[in-house]
Amino acid sequence: MSQEKDRLIRGTAMDGKVRAFAVRTTQLVDELRRRHDTYPTATAALGRTLTAAAMMGSMMKGNEKLTVQVKGDGPIGQIVVDANANGEVRGYVNDPHVHLPSNSLGKLDVAGAVGTSGFIHVIKDLGLKEPYRGSVPIISGELGEDFTYYFAVSEQTPSAVGLGVLVDSDSSVIVAGGFIIQLLPGLEDKEIAAIEQAIGQLPPVTSLLDQGLELEEMLKWIIPDVRVLDEMDITFACTCSRERVEKTLISLGEDELNQLMEEDEQTEVVCDFCRESYVFKREELRELLEQAKSK
Repeated sequence: MSQEKDRLIRGTAMDGKVRAFAVRTTQLVDELRRRHDTYPTATAALGRTLTAAAMMGSMMKGNEKLTVQVKGDGPIGQIVVDANANGEVRGYVNDPHVHLPSNSLGKLDVAGAVGTSGFIHVIKDLGLKEPYRGSVPIISGELGEDFTYYFAVSEQTPSAVGLGVLVDSDSSVIVAGGFIIQLLPGLEDKEIAAIEQAIGQLPPVTSLLDQGLELEEMLKWIIPDVRVLDEMDITFACTCSRERVEKTLISLGEDELNQLMEEDEQTEVVCDFCRESYVFKREELRELLEQAKSK
């Protein structure tokens, strides 16, 4: 696995008529592979979603955050990823132990794991009363094309999304990353054609990263006059805590808590996102029950 730090860059090109994002997520994807014990195809599906969400998170401001849900009809079930404007990302898949034979191109069969029917939902918490929700049908299950479709339909921004995860024979992540190129109003047809041609001739993202290409170089391959505006670190971060789990248990109500106390000496709650385990003994549940009664 590459030891380079995960980072994201944002840039602009063609007199501000193109927005560009590129990200390396190798450490992040491998961290989640270890936490969730994902098998290679599941690692690739989760990794591509994490990569897209990290770049989408960087489009937010301040304390804004988003959740991406990929709900396909494949064996992996649902993929859920949270990301925010500070480069913090977390995620999980319903079935981490999905690994399929390679597809016809000899690649990990992400579409087979995700499914080719279903929806991608994006929920943005912008600090308003109601979150923004956008949904599009899954069109290929490969995810890069699906996020491209999401931007075109849900956000009316023509975009090209490239995502890649390269998994080693020992299931660890060699490289992971991606790019988003967004076309803004004012571009001429010949400029759009040049960008489309460059993307069409671009080697896979994983090949470029595995060769040691920097993120800036990857963007220059597509839009030579790109100017990097800023960059940020991308890190795994989970917001779970014992206090939050206690609040969740209290919210279950008296009946549910009584049932948990009757069933076992202790109750274990495991966070979906980070697999952190929180154990509550019967006496601790009794204290939470008293709090539930007083609500």
